[in-house]
Amino acid sequence: MTDERSYPARPFVGVGVVVFQADRVLLIQRGKPPRLGQWSLPGGVQEVGETVHEAARREVREEAGVEIDILGLIDVVDSIRHDNTGRVQFHYTLVDLAAEWRAGEATAGSDAMAARWTALAEIGGLGLWAETVRIVRQGEAMRGSPQRKLSR
Repeated sequence: MTDERSYPARPFVGVGVVVFQADRVLLIQRGKPPRLGQWSLPGGVQEVGETVHEAARREVREEAGVEIDILGLIDVVDSIRHDNTGRVQFHYTLVDLAAEWRAGEATAGSDAMAARWTALAEIGGLGLWAETVRIVRQGEAMRGSPQRKLSR
């Protein structure tokens, strides 16, 4: 049985959030496809009537138990996965945001098998999806930029 996100008739809008706490970033171990079991950024599908920022705050809270303050937009990425026959199995347009930790302990919630803080210096050696590493690095660079407040 497939859910509505598998073999979709249209793309789904999702959010990914690079949550910083000092020199660490929040990662979750995915509890559902795509990329089941892999470490990734918290995030998920935007709900009808919800802004992108609201979706980001909700997903981080649900998946990792953490409250955040949004810093701004990092990038917009298309994630399209085909099955063995070439059919589109998953299609997401992901809005990646940077955020700062405000409160809460990193604990796995819905859609996550685990949640943890990871040193930014270790991100490249964790076997993460290359796009995740790129987004974290881009968010890290943006975080130090005086322009970051303009994208709120």
